[in-house]
Amino acid sequence: MVKKHNKKRQKKRISPNMIAILGSITIMIGGFFISYNYIQSKKVVAFDYMANVFYAEQKKEDIIEQDGEEKKEIQPQIEGEVTNDYIGYLTIPKINLKKGFVDIRSKENDVEKNILVVSGSSYPDVEKGNFIIAGHSGTGWKAFFNDLYKLTKGNKAIVNYKNKKYTYKIVNIYKQPKIGKIAIYRNYDKTTLTLVTCTNNDSKTQTIYIAELESVSEE
Repeated sequence: MVKKHNKKRQKKRISPNMIAILGSITIMIGGFFISYNYIQSKKVVAFDYMANVFYAEQKKEDIIEQDGEEKKEIQPQIEGEVTNDYIGYLTIPKINLKKGFVDIRSKENDVEKNILVVSGSSYPDVEKGNFIIAGHSGTGWKAFFNDLYKLTKGNKAIVNYKNKKYTYKIVNIYKQPKIGKIAIYRNYDKTTLTLVTCTNNDSKTQTIYIAELESVSEE
C-alpha cells in the first residue's frame, strides 16, 4: 500500500524540464516589461552633461553628453551687437527674487557679477530649448540664488524676455556632487528652464532645479 501511494505522488510531481521552461518564460516576460518601460522612459527623459557650469571663462566647445554619446556643443545663433545691459529678467515670486541677465556673449555674463546664462543655453523663445542659469548661493552680495533651497515642486519661475513673459513650473529638484560638470535631466519634448546653484549648507554638492514652460504671454 505504501509503494502504491508513493507512485501516485511521483506522478503528480512537475518534471524538472517543465519547471525550467516555465522559469524561462517568466524571465522573458519580465525582461520584456523592464525593457519596454526603460525605452518609454528614455523617450521622455534624457540628460545633458554641462561642463564647468560655474566657470566665468567657459570654453567655446564644452562637451555635452546626450544619451551616453559625446557631442560638441552647438552654440545658439545670436544676432545683433553684444550689449552689457540686461536683456531680460528672472523672477521667482516665492523667494522675492528678481534679477536681470545679460547677453550670453557679454563680459558681464559672469557668475561673479550676475546670474550666469550658461554656455549652450537656448533663450526662452526657442521651442523645446533649455534656458540654463547658474548663480552663487551662500553669503555676500553676489549670492543671488541663496534662497533657492526654499523652492519646491510646483513653484513658479518667470522669465521676461523680448517683451514676453514666460512662466515655468518647477517639476524636479535634485542634487549632484561638484565634479566640474552636471547632468541635466529634462523632458526633451518640453521647453525648459534650469537653475543651478550650490546646495544650502553642503559644500560638496550642487542643486539643480528643472522647470517646464506653462505659458507665454505679452508683457
